[in-house]
Amino acid sequence: MSGKHTTILGIESSCDDTSVAVLCGSKIVSNCVATQKIHQKYGGVVPELASRAHQESIIPVISEALEIAGLDIHDIDAIACTRGPGLMGSLVVGLSFAKALALAIKKPLIDVHHMKAHVLAHFIEDETNQTPSFPFLCLTVSGGHTQIVEVKASDNMEVIGSTIDDAAGEAFDKAAKMIGIDYPGGPELDKLAEEGNPDKFAFAKPNIKNLDFSFSGLKTSILYKIRDLSKNNPDFIKMNKVDLCASIRKSIVDILMAKIIKASLEKNIKRIAIAGGVSANKELRRRLKALESEGYKVHIPKFEYCTDNAAMVAMAGKFDFDNGKFASQEIAADPRLKW
Repeated sequence: MSGKHTTILGIESSCDDTSVAVLCGSKIVSNCVATQKIHQKYGGVVPELASRAHQESIIPVISEALEIAGLDIHDIDAIACTRGPGLMGSLVVGLSFAKALALAIKKPLIDVHHMKAHVLAHFIEDETNQTPSFPFLCLTVSGGHTQIVEVKASDNMEVIGSTIDDAAGEAFDKAAKMIGIDYPGGPELDKLAEEGNPDKFAFAKPNIKNLDFSFSGLKTSILYKIRDLSKNNPDFIKMNKVDLCASIRKSIVDILMAKIIKASLEKNIKRIAIAGGVSANKELRRRLKALESEGYKVHIPKFEYCTDNAAMVAMAGKFDFDNGKFASQEIAADPRLKW
């Protein structure tokens, strides 16, 4: 098979979600995810537990994805799998299985860069979304990454700004923990923020001159503010929870928006996309959508393609398949895979 009829099996296991998707042409026909709940009681992902859970989940999730797609494993044209970046143990489980499966069914293997896959998720054919035209800027924001990527082509991307310390997703989760929200706290903070006053509390903003980000100072500012205001009022957090959530969210989104607009002006590109788990944030989506009144073209993925998922891996694999770019059985997982 070739062209629009190409069928790619995508496997994603870079962190704590085991995901498998089937892409036919540019359409996703199944996208299954096994989410690991075990990490909640530890307040973060435990790498050893994550890799064990991937081992338990990968075969059932592949079976489920194929069943939903109505396909047999031999109907697949190629297997695309995340090679990195991510947690070493988690990556090894997915990639090792993909390599063995590719050998067993005699189909080509495609290794995928996790962050590039987030960007290319925008090219999944969808009735609600128009795919971006090149060049465009993509703000990739997750628990481990915060980057601005200049996307000139599917195989020509350049990181023009990145965080010098913590990622935006980590800032959300850590701030949520400070006000008593269980891990992963970012989504719950976003939900509570809808009810609060975003201008109730102000926090220190970083002053980074180029297109890079910094969130460590903001986290410290939030910590000190909560500590100081709680001294005279032990119920301060409880009484101000939704306003704290709204103010924290506004501060983080302000930083992200300032940088993506700066990048747009510097590069003279008014096409902007977002990707990664934090792209599910309601306030970030609203603020970006508002740019359309200023002549911007904004691309926002469906919620299911924001967090780690195999649909984006399969889509990235499709681009490589069409370009005849395949991986050898000698490749190894790389937790710090470069762009």
